[in-house]
Amino acid sequence: MKKPQQKLRYDWNDVVYFLEVARQRNLVRAAEKLRVDHTTVSRRIRELEKSLNSTLFKRSKSGFTLTEIGLRLLQYAEGMESQANSIVEAIGLQQADAGGAVRIAAMEGIGSFYLTKCIGDFNKLYPSIQVDLITDTRLLDLSRREADIFVSFFRPQGKRLSIRKVGEFKISLYSSSDYFDSRPYPKTPKELEDHAFIDFIDDHIYSKENRWLSDILRPAHIIFRSTSLVAQYIAVSEGQGIAMLPSYVAANDKDLRPVMPELFSTRDIWLSVHEDLLHVARIKAVIAFLEKRVEADRTLLTSVRGTARRN
Repeated sequence: MKKPQQKLRYDWNDVVYFLEVARQRNLVRAAEKLRVDHTTVSRRIRELEKSLNSTLFKRSKSGFTLTEIGLRLLQYAEGMESQANSIVEAIGLQQADAGGAVRIAAMEGIGSFYLTKCIGDFNKLYPSIQVDLITDTRLLDLSRREADIFVSFFRPQGKRLSIRKVGEFKISLYSSSDYFDSRPYPKTPKELEDHAFIDFIDDHIYSKENRWLSDILRPAHIIFRSTSLVAQYIAVSEGQGIAMLPSYVAANDKDLRPVMPELFSTRDIWLSVHEDLLHVARIKAVIAFLEKRVEADRTLLTSVRGTARRN
């Protein structure tokens, strides 16, 4: 006679520790959030893995990353958390806490020059939500939870992703005021050929949406290339040459001078999140804030010469 399969039993409280480690990717940070010692967190994770007879995390020097089984558990664990918060809302004791960590991935330029300011304003409204911003040259995999939200210039590809275009921005030619102290200002695209340009490195452009300069011209004289938009912006600020810069960069530097503003290009702003996270309160809060902020900043983002946002 076949023995009935033994049911796995675990402590529900251990799921709370699992969720925080999954979000923080680090025992010490998870312990700080939970207000316990990091050895307690480590022990509870080990006990949960033992109870479920599964390895939930890959341990490395860089931190904790979820295994395939851990990713599957995360979906159910966040559902448990959401239901627990719903109980509080249902009986009217208090508004459910949307706290926790949210990891946003974006390209360096929009992350540094635009999203960082947005996150600062978001933190004033939701101080219990920790936002991590990743600016990486590689494409992160939302399906493997390398990030929770992806802000990009292109429509991402992936399974079970909720993808929405939330806005667009304009890219134009800019120089510093000093650059034209000893040079004539160009009046035609032909006259641009006599000027020095700053651009991305072709071999390191992983998305065609980053090929900005080639949208309007192919200059013969490029004096500096970089994978970093921040580096290009600094080079322009120092008077080294002319570069295509997004409106959200120019909006915050009054010394930047538009060069032939009739020449410009545009890019879409896409916001992506895995479908499994759409019900999570902190994710919903970040998504709603970013959608409203991009809409409110439409003029700044689509103007050749924007003005700094004032709150």
